[in-house]
Amino acid sequence: MTPRIRGNDYTVLRPPAIGSPWTPRLTVSVVIPAYGAQEKLDLVLAGLSAQTYPQNLIEVIVVDNGSTPPLRLPEIRPANTRLVVCPDPGRAAARNAGLAAATGDVIHWLDADVVPERTEVEAHMRWHHLAPYLSVTSYLRFTTAPLPSPEEVAAAEDLGKFFEPAEPHAWIADLIERTEALTRSRRPFSVHVGGAASVAARLFERAGAMDPEMILGQDTEMGYRLAQAGAVFIPDPEARGYHLGPSMRMRDGEAINRVSHALIADRVPVYRWLRSHPYRQWKVPWLEVAVDAAGASFEDVRATVDGVLAGTLTDLAVILVGPWDEIEPERRAPLTDPRLDLSLIRAHYAYEGRVRFATSLPHTAAPFRLHLPPGWVPGEDSLFALLSLARDEQNLGLVSVLLAEGPDGIVSARLERTEAFARAAMLVTEGESIDTVVDETFGTLWVDGETYGFVPASAAAPLHSARAAYRARVEAEAEVARLTKETERLRAQVTRWRDEAAKWRRSAVEYRREIGSLRRQISALKRRDPGLKAIARGIARSIAFRRSHPPDKAAGS
Repeated sequence: MTPRIRGNDYTVLRPPAIGSPWTPRLTVSVVIPAYGAQEKLDLVLAGLSAQTYPQNLIEVIVVDNGSTPPLRLPEIRPANTRLVVCPDPGRAAARNAGLAAATGDVIHWLDADVVPERTEVEAHMRWHHLAPYLSVTSYLRFTTAPLPSPEEVAAAEDLGKFFEPAEPHAWIADLIERTEALTRSRRPFSVHVGGAASVAARLFERAGAMDPEMILGQDTEMGYRLAQAGAVFIPDPEARGYHLGPSMRMRDGEAINRVSHALIADRVPVYRWLRSHPYRQWKVPWLEVAVDAAGASFEDVRATVDGVLAGTLTDLAVILVGPWDEIEPERRAPLTDPRLDLSLIRAHYAYEGRVRFATSLPHTAAPFRLHLPPGWVPGEDSLFALLSLARDEQNLGLVSVLLAEGPDGIVSARLERTEAFARAAMLVTEGESIDTVVDETFGTLWVDGETYGFVPASAAAPLHSARAAYRARVEAEAEVARLTKETERLRAQVTRWRDEAAKWRRSAVEYRREIGSLRRQISALKRRDPGLKAIARGIARSIAFRRSHPPDKAAGS
């Protein structure tokens, strides 16, 4: 039975130790997009020629992405190595060309400047034999050491003697440490490094190829779509390689972020900080709301869709499912048209940018999809509250909303996490409910619809401006921030006053000690010589003066 991993906690898997006896059976396609740098490519292929993973299960595809002069295959290389040419420029185009040519059960991306240790492919593949939905990433170290020869690389048991000292990618190393090797990460796809990552080929069948519109940030965007296809992400410290020279991000981190963030914002909804605008729409929405319009009345569908669009959550799209390709409006006697309601629905929302029409629900890259029956209307904050429950509070795969219950059964809405249902689809067995698998791998929860503001269309209040509600919430959050800041200021003031009071108390103690000493002096003088009474009286006057003039509290003395 295929292991069922909860979230990204892959620690339930037990891969064989590298070098231990085990029987590999899966084939792997190592895809190397390359542009120039023949000398580095020769070292990469030399490293692949000495892999401990069986050479008959490895194919290597080098993609020449317009090099001048054209690349060639060196003498030292794996036996099953091919060179294909991709005339279209760009990393995504080159990788897609290699992906189209690949035949392996697993696709292993490798950059043309990453030299793998001889056990690197074995380290990756031992995981893929345990589950068919994994993405494994190597631990790369970056080196500026002089380059060895291909012969030296092919013969080396340990490449460290050539490439040390080398340093890791600090940002990735820190993230892996903070999230217990990604097992506690909410966004483990963030460390999908295309320069040394392997992915089960069946995941690409669902996620699709790389986006050619992405000129930078391709790895992160691809990692996000793999996550929505159900992938589990594993950083393996025993899958090691050396990157020849610093990475682009190390050299030009700020410039790369500027470009990649502008492109990723449209495609990776879970990076909420990149979507700071409160109203605009994006290529991939945060939430899709699916409404089955077939057989429903125009009024019920309109009430539901208008309620969704009027809410405070604007980063969404509505998908109306129905036989839209079969509808031809009756123009001579429209009131007799048996599909009049469908015609009205299509006409009513034909020019609404957030409403899409589909004959069946397509695969989605949106992280969440809500199935909402027509005739039920969410409140202004209902959708935002459900997403917060599923994402922030419990990281759930399914939230079912009880809307009504009667003799005919229950009516419910369903908020589904895309990655949870994609993974469950690969794991579910015959006769098993997919919800059971989702519960096992992510968790499920039932909630009451009324509590979350869902009402039937007949009881729905007139729509109000969501902008007013949004502004009210923003103003409330600003007031909370102001009060928080004022509280911190007052706390600091109280601390200062406490410090001053402590100083005053210390001065008062010293004052009392001095008075006691003077009193003891008076007693001693009286006992020793009655003729010294005048002196004693002077001391007494001094004590009286001090009592009438206590120390200055503000000065602390």
